[in-house]
Amino acid sequence: MTRFERLIRGAHLASGEEVDIGIADGCVAAVGGELALSAAHVLDAQGLLALPGGIDPHVHFNEPGSRSHWEGWRSGSLAAAAGGITTVVEMPLNAHPPTVDVAAFEAKVAAAERASYVDFGLWGGVVPGNAGQLEPLAQRGVIGFKAFMSASGVDDFPASDRTTLREAMSIIASTGLPLLVHAESDELTRTLTEQAAREGRVTMRDYLDTRPPAAEAQAVTCAIELAEATGCRLHIVHISTLRGVELVREGRDAGVDVTCEVTAHHLLLDEDDAVRLGAVAKCAPPLRPRTETVALWELLNIRAIGFVVSDHSPAPPELKRDDDLLASWGGISGVQSTSELILSDGRLAPGLAGEVLAGAAARRFGLAAKGRLEVGAEADIALVELGVPRTLGADELHYRHRQSPYIGRTLTARVRHTFLRGEPVRADAPPRGRLQKPSR
Repeated sequence: MTRFERLIRGAHLASGEEVDIGIADGCVAAVGGELALSAAHVLDAQGLLALPGGIDPHVHFNEPGSRSHWEGWRSGSLAAAAGGITTVVEMPLNAHPPTVDVAAFEAKVAAAERASYVDFGLWGGVVPGNAGQLEPLAQRGVIGFKAFMSASGVDDFPASDRTTLREAMSIIASTGLPLLVHAESDELTRTLTEQAAREGRVTMRDYLDTRPPAAEAQAVTCAIELAEATGCRLHIVHISTLRGVELVREGRDAGVDVTCEVTAHHLLLDEDDAVRLGAVAKCAPPLRPRTETVALWELLNIRAIGFVVSDHSPAPPELKRDDDLLASWGGISGVQSTSELILSDGRLAPGLAGEVLAGAAARRFGLAAKGRLEVGAEADIALVELGVPRTLGADELHYRHRQSPYIGRTLTARVRHTFLRGEPVRADAPPRGRLQKPSR
C-alpha cells in the first residue's frame, strides 16, 4: 500500500465517476476508484464534486498603497479561497503606485507574499510613457500586460491611445506575452458622459446610455487591427455584447491570436437589475439588456468565449453613490461568488464549468501546473456540494466591504473545501500564496 500525505476519498469528478485522490509533495499523485492508499490525512468527500481549483485572472486587490482600505491581499484571497479559487492574477491598477515598472511590481509581490492565501500572478500595466518598462517587467515575471482604451477611473492609470497601444504591442509581441485591453472607445464614452453631466442626467439609465455597445465594438475592432499589424497576442477583458464576441471570432478566423473572457455579472445580471440594485451593480462596461446575457451564455457554451472571471473591483460604501450614478465607483465585488454562481445556474455542464473556471485560463496564460485535476498537476482542488439551496448573506463574505449585487440570491452550489497545493486553505493558518510566472 502506497502512503501519501493526503487522501480525498469518494469525490465525484465532473464525469460522474467516483474517485479517490492521492496527494504527495503538493501535487496530484493518483486518481482512481478505491485506491489502495494510506495517508496521514484522509477526507471523506462522499457526495462532493471535485473540480480543479479555480483561476480568476481578473481581480483588483488594491494593495499596496493608498487604496488598500478598498480591499487587500488577505481579505481578497480569503474570499477567493472560500469560493474555490486557488489562483488569482491581479490587475496593475488600483494599487498605488500601479504596476507599471519593476519597483511597483516588487512592492506588490512583497505585499502578496505577506498576506495572500492563494497563489497569485501579476499583470503589468501599459500607460503612456512607460514603453521602456515593458521588457523589464516581462523579464521579472508578469503574466502579461493590461491597457485601458477608455478612462480607468483612477488618475494614476491613464488610458492608452492608438499610438501608445501600437508601440506597446510591438514590444510585447517580442516577449510572447499577451496584452489585455479594456475595450471601450474613450472618445465615445467621454463625449457621452460629459454631455450627460452637463444636462444633469445622473440616474443608472443615464449611465448605461453613456457606454453603449458601439463603444465596445469600436474599441475591439481597433485592438484587433493593431494586434494583426504587430503580431501581439491579444485578450479582450469582460466582453459584454454579442457583437464584441463576433468581432473576436472574426479576428481569430483571420489569423489573429485573440481571445475574450466574460464576467459572472455580465452573464447573470442585466440592465434592469442595474436599475433595481443601483450603485452596487454599476460596472464598466455596464450591464446589458437580457438579450445580450442570453447570447453570452450561448457563446460560452460553444467556447466562443474562453472563460469566466469576476473582475472583482471593490470600493468603500461611500464611493458607491446612488444619488449620482455618473460619479459613483464602477466596480462589482464578486470573487467569492463566481464559481458558486456559475455552478448554481445550471446552464453549463460540470465539466465545462471546470474548464471555464480554471482550465482555459491556465492554458491561455501559461500556468502549466494549474487548472487540471490530473496526476502531476499541483493539487489545487475545490470540493463542492451541489443541490442544497441557500440564500447568500453578507455575513458569508470575506471582503473588506461586504457589499455585492449577489446578496439575497439563491445558490445551490457551495464550496466546502479548498486545497492549495494539497493543503486546506484556512484563515487561522499562515498564508501560503506563491508568485506564479508564465511558462513560455
